[in-house]
Amino acid sequence: MRKKVRIAIFPVAGLGTRFLPATKSMPKEMLTIVDKPLIQYAVDEAREAGIEHFVFVTGRNKGVIEDHFDRHFELETTLLERGKTKEFKELQRDLPQPGQTSFTRQQEPLGLGHAVWCARDIVGDEPFALLLPDMLIKAEPGVLSQMMYAYEKNGGNIIAVEEVAKENISSYGVVGRASGTDEAFIINEMVEKPAPEKAPSNLIISGRYILQPHIFDLLSSHKRGAGGEIQITDAMQKLMREQDFTGVKFKGRTFDCGTKLGFLAANIAYALDREQLREKLQKEIANLLNYRL
Repeated sequence: MRKKVRIAIFPVAGLGTRFLPATKSMPKEMLTIVDKPLIQYAVDEAREAGIEHFVFVTGRNKGVIEDHFDRHFELETTLLERGKTKEFKELQRDLPQPGQTSFTRQQEPLGLGHAVWCARDIVGDEPFALLLPDMLIKAEPGVLSQMMYAYEKNGGNIIAVEEVAKENISSYGVVGRASGTDEAFIINEMVEKPAPEKAPSNLIISGRYILQPHIFDLLSSHKRGAGGEIQITDAMQKLMREQDFTGVKFKGRTFDCGTKLGFLAANIAYALDREQLREKLQKEIANLLNYRL
């Protein structure tokens, strides 16, 4: 019987240097999209997909992430005393249940593969989801839910992919596509940051994975790849020789919130979804576009 995917890993140990000085004392994962931190969007996506345990791979100065997913009794009391029951209920809704969160340290910045390996003892011998919080994906249902449908039918390893322009291929991991539909197709090749003319397709890996636990054995060699880091793509290439990989071309829009442009675009897109903000924001954008010093 196929094991259920119950656990998700969130690598949150990065320094966020692109957002300095804002990230000097605040984790980039706590930067807000409208009024919710990036990491909360990723956790909400995982919860919607049925994830029961949330594993955060942290680093120095990331304690505020742990605090965010804990109760704040003084704040809760103040909200109730002031009659702000709506805000109180929203805080309660976002909180994981007791025992649903685990935190482990990546003590050196050795890459995504190393961050995943740091969670090995918590995950154990179970399949798990991996979500990169920087990649905020606006989708209904969420991307991980779309991937779960493919996992329930096919098992194995699942990767979310999307199309990009050929000239941008060299910035991403790229997969080769064999038979199947957009909802679930066989991946027959995986290349990290290929030259456009050598890329097997224009389908890039989009920061959402479902992986089998054997990946931990492959990562344990600590072999370094591109950039001198332990790359998850290198381990997945080895795993492809032993296990099936399925691609899911998801329905949704990605905002790379590891970049300033992606972060700003995400704030606008999510704000436009708010009925109380939409009309005023549209007018403000028009005013800004017409503004001249």
